[in-house]
Amino acid sequence: MAVEITWWGHATVTVVDSGVRVLTDPLFTRRLAHLRRRRGALPTAAAARADVVLVSHLHADHLHVGSLARLAPGTTVLLPRGAQAAVPALRRVRKRLRLVEVAAGDVREFGGLAVRAVPAAHDGRRLPVGPQRTDALGYVVTGEARTYFAGDTGLFDGMAEAVGPCDIALLPVGGWGPFLGAGHLNPERAARALADLAPQAAVPVHYGTYWPIGMEAVRPHEFHTPGEEFERYAAALAPDVAVHRPEHGQSVRVTTAGRAGHGSGG
Repeated sequence: MAVEITWWGHATVTVVDSGVRVLTDPLFTRRLAHLRRRRGALPTAAAARADVVLVSHLHADHLHVGSLARLAPGTTVLLPRGAQAAVPALRRVRKRLRLVEVAAGDVREFGGLAVRAVPAAHDGRRLPVGPQRTDALGYVVTGEARTYFAGDTGLFDGMAEAVGPCDIALLPVGGWGPFLGAGHLNPERAARALADLAPQAAVPVHYGTYWPIGMEAVRPHEFHTPGEEFERYAAALAPDVAVHRPEHGQSVRVTTAGRAGHGSGG
């Protein structure tokens, strides 16, 4: 059983399983507010080709309306419940795309895949203040294998139980600034999550792509090294898990025993 995974940068990943293309948190811009893309070429047009798109939460580097506008008309986009009320700019794409709001526990099927929304420990608001609160999500994509896309999350009690058995884990290991706040995984915490989840393979994401303008000299290791640090921690804390660390725009083919089967439960 093989799944093809392409990391485009940040939390943007294409997962191809059972002939279905799943795209996560598309971000196809060179600059976003105070952030600038520092590593990896902008994703090619092929990156916007998807059968279903998964949006983990409403922060602008994960729900980027301009990037959603590049999707083909009719593409299904799964969003956290309340997203359309909290992000009025989604009106720009509402007529072109099929926007489907989901909450943790919801399952949607696409061809040979089942996609289940799972909890995440992260601030899901669009703005840093105000009432636009929605829950952040992760997703488990089940086809020939079961792939967990964590979105943005910190460690939380019952994480492994909420996610359920998985073959492949796409885990955030960094961020876009010199310090990580609550609700994030750094390399060590991501490796601890990996030990609890016990997948067959893992891919680190959400690091080394965007960095604040003018802060190149502030804790630069937080930009450059999280992927390598995650590999080292994973080797110590979860030595049975195969870690694949693609470069920006690179695809890896992950072969698993397919133990997850085709069920959609946790």
